[in-house]
Amino acid sequence: MRAGIVGVGFMSWIHYLAYQRSETAELAAFSSRDPGKRAGDWRGVKGNFGPPGEQIDISGLNVYETLDAMLEDETLDLIDICLPPKLHPEAIEKCLAAGKYVLCEKPLALDAATAQRLADAAEPGKLMVAHILPLMPEFKLLVDAAHDGRWGKPVAGRFMRTIGPPDWIPDFYDRSSVGGPLVDLHVHDAHLIRLLFGMPSAAHSVSRKKEGIPMFYETVFEFEQEDLAVACGGGVIESPARSFTHGYEVSFENATVRFEFAGYADGSTTLLPVTVMKRDGSLERPEFGDGDPVNSFVAEIDAAARCVDHGETSPILDAQNAVDALKICEMQM
Repeated sequence: MRAGIVGVGFMSWIHYLAYQRSETAELAAFSSRDPGKRAGDWRGVKGNFGPPGEQIDISGLNVYETLDAMLEDETLDLIDICLPPKLHPEAIEKCLAAGKYVLCEKPLALDAATAQRLADAAEPGKLMVAHILPLMPEFKLLVDAAHDGRWGKPVAGRFMRTIGPPDWIPDFYDRSSVGGPLVDLHVHDAHLIRLLFGMPSAAHSVSRKKEGIPMFYETVFEFEQEDLAVACGGGVIESPARSFTHGYEVSFENATVRFEFAGYADGSTTLLPVTVMKRDGSLERPEFGDGDPVNSFVAEIDAAARCVDHGETSPILDAQNAVDALKICEMQM
């Protein structure tokens, strides 16, 4: 698979690193309106994980100023969309019209209706959405267990995802630009809930609002299967002291799995490693390798390549599951 990235920012940089490690996908092009970035100067790119951006070697890449120009490159199979969320729909429509496969960073759109329209318009497998959480080892364990039944069916879950004030995003609470904590943050857990438990039929949510948008929320979901107990909470706290935390406690019929990680402004962290508490009273603490987060993105890129090269559509990247994640977020508004 030959891919081109549109937009150069934090996620583009992480995807770039993943392409360098992939054995099944090749980054062949990128587009950016910034002349410095087109020259390979990605040193100003920063994020909340992974290494900072670097000066990249563009000698083997086709470099374009616009997406329209890149879409004329007939050697590209897939366009990797790493633009701000408000620009996703137009970019997706252009890529699909040009006959390209699409891997779009989450969220698919800022509202479920637009996302549904995009998914309905795409041929099967043509539109993929880069929901990375189920490919991160601590969360992939849950998805794999639900799929292979090693501990029986998942029957309950509590999920949490909280950040400090996102002051670096001035329009964070703008529903037409970023969408606030539910659409930008909670959509990760909404997507995971969809994969593990199916689609909720209703949500009972309370929230503290900012600019009319839920800022901090607690939610309990209902399902057609009445014996499921699933809840989530999180959002933005009014302190930069804890920049990020996420975690879960998920019960299967024969085991309960717990995990939590938090990062603080002074550089310290706390970790409750993945712990599997089995019905017979035994414990298991799985090992997940070196913990390099880029490896999960390699798995994501490789899954997209299998779809392009062999028609193997991953449910993790499936566009309808991404639509449903947005519907779950909107249930809580």
